[in-house]
Amino acid sequence: MNNLSTETQIDYKFYFDKSVSYEKYLQNFQDEIAIGDKSEFAEYLPQNWQRLSRMDRKLKLKEDLQNAVQNLEKNVNWLVINEHWCGDASQINPVINKVVEASNGMISLGFVYRDENEELIDAHLTNGRSRSIPILIELDSDYNVVNTYGPRPAEAQKLVEETLAQGGAYNIPLHTWYAKDKQQAIQDDLLAFIQK
Repeated sequence: MNNLSTETQIDYKFYFDKSVSYEKYLQNFQDEIAIGDKSEFAEYLPQNWQRLSRMDRKLKLKEDLQNAVQNLEKNVNWLVINEHWCGDASQINPVINKVVEASNGMISLGFVYRDENEELIDAHLTNGRSRSIPILIELDSDYNVVNTYGPRPAEAQKLVEETLAQGGAYNIPLHTWYAKDKQQAIQDDLLAFIQK
């Protein structure tokens, strides 16, 4: 879904070194909620936090995904481009974190913020034009790009594109889709991502 421009030379090690852990990402999220209306995105944050927290507590990985991640043979780095206001991130980041936790240290995870890292997101535009997030970038031990994923499962992406083409707002239909899907599609996608 993403097209990396071959003209752009990105220092991925720089971005991974400046990234924050999942725990720090959660702390930053709570800190932004705490400032209330001073945040430009205050209206989105509490619901996104609620979604994310519920999944952190309740999500169980599918057995095939659990097995695949526990059998990884090489260490990799996962860099996620993200923002707290992003509804897709609130649905997907907890799944990514659960996969990393199940990897027994084979996957290192870091989060960077889209709006502070325009060069990075612009190298990973969705359909060559949209700064959609989250974007998961897999890097090898030398910080070369191995694979990318995002911003959402294909069925959800189709729903968004069709809704936008009809001039509608996709937020409610998209999160209704996520509620029905129960993170099955993202887990299937991450399994395919790992097995590439």
